[in-house]
Amino acid sequence: MTRAFTIVMAGGSGTRFWPLSRAGRPKQLLPLAGGDESLLAATVRRATQVTRPEDVLVVTSERLAAPTREQLWQLPARNVLAEPVGRNTAPCIGWAASRVAREDPDAVCVVLPADHHIGDEDEYARVLRVAVDAAKDGGVVTVGIRPSRAETGYGYIEMGEPAGEEVYRARRFVEKPNRQRAEQFLAAGHFLWNSGMFFFRAGEMLSAIHAHLPGLGEALDRFQATPLDEEAAVVSEVFPTLPSVSIDHGVMEKVDDVRVVPADFGWSDLGSFASAWELSADGPEANVAPEGAILVDTQGAYVKAPEGKVVAVIGLDDVVVVDTEDALLVMPRGRAQDVKKVVEALKASKPDAL
Repeated sequence: MTRAFTIVMAGGSGTRFWPLSRAGRPKQLLPLAGGDESLLAATVRRATQVTRPEDVLVVTSERLAAPTREQLWQLPARNVLAEPVGRNTAPCIGWAASRVAREDPDAVCVVLPADHHIGDEDEYARVLRVAVDAAKDGGVVTVGIRPSRAETGYGYIEMGEPAGEEVYRARRFVEKPNRQRAEQFLAAGHFLWNSGMFFFRAGEMLSAIHAHLPGLGEALDRFQATPLDEEAAVVSEVFPTLPSVSIDHGVMEKVDDVRVVPADFGWSDLGSFASAWELSADGPEANVAPEGAILVDTQGAYVKAPEGKVVAVIGLDDVVVVDTEDALLVMPRGRAQDVKKVVEALKASKPDAL
């Protein structure tokens, strides 16, 4: 029986959730989808429905390795791979795939982002099993989300002809479109949101990296040739020299056999406070606020504050108010993507606030 490993990408900084998300405790380590479970912990818990806990690898940064291991205490410590510098998703996935190939080059890798929300976990697990089965035959498989609106913030995948039960050829990956193209994609009915989930055999991905990113391929060969207890030193030396390239641009757009499984399981990439409000709000005018917050003549608000601190909002609809011990963010909910502008300004003026 083909073995399956999960690779969770958990090195992001989550800047659109500042000031909740900070350099030492970014988005994936926070319980942004409600309850006490962090996005990362939820991702790993769901992954164990298709792979064993000891076969889950998490790739993060050196800075986040300790809090990541603390949250994921059930995983072996060696399963948290700490990048010395960020080099986008191709080196991240390549390193983890090389680690899997040490044990079984024919094993299927399930690559998942660490910071997504899933509404229907049973359907999610079923779709992942469909994709794993498809990847056993070779090539690359991805999951595409059936769009519910004309979204300009996501990349898209165009579906082609059927390639198996619930599986289709992927004609092309499309960059984030403008509003007009997004509406055309929605009307066409055969375009899916790119979820960033990928499935492939470990050895086959390493071969594809050698073919399309030979410099990265040589580095991965060196990683594999190094004893595991000495790997960290080699990674620290080599990783800063690697190209910063996404797996989409570096590999996925160049390989011949890419297939996609369409899915609808209540997916959200939780890209901003606006999407966090959408997940928690009971209706278009509902407020999301901690117990004890005072909201007067206010609708559609998203309010976060430290426990025990009273926040009052008067006469402001569709507003985001996020108060922490050392920072305060107030903005219209429709400007949620502009938090990145605050982060850029802080990098120049007050980097300690990040």
